[in-house]
Amino acid sequence: MPAPAVAQVSPAATPTYTIGELAREFDLTTRAIRFYEDCGLLSPQRSGRNRVYTARDRTRLKLTLRGKRLGLTLAEVKELVDMYESPRDTQPQLKKFLVVLAAHRAQLEQQMADLNVTLDEVRAHEKEAKRLLADRP
Repeated sequence: MPAPAVAQVSPAATPTYTIGELAREFDLTTRAIRFYEDCGLLSPQRSGRNRVYTARDRTRLKLTLRGKRLGLTLAEVKELVDMYESPRDTQPQLKKFLVVLAAHRAQLEQQMADLNVTLDEVRAHEKEAKRLLADRP
């Protein structure tokens, strides 16, 4: 009796993306994506002259944009993203992230305080200008 045929399971194809697809998805220019590549944040494969981005690149781009929204520099984003890709314990990574976030929070709080002082000055000048106008016949 012949052996039963065994179905071969092929590994699931991992999704890939073109630079245009990522640009549309994240509302970026292709130039911005190439800039992130030059900074070492993305490392697409090549198929001839075309860039082929993997799910890893897509995730790194997403984290890069999140870091930018938080006010991180691209160097800080790269350091943090690279740390998260290492197989080491996550505790040092989280501690570094907290240090970076605390520094940015302090900077934003200082900017907020400076803006409040400036707003108070603008309000005082507005009040004085209105008073001077009201005193004129």
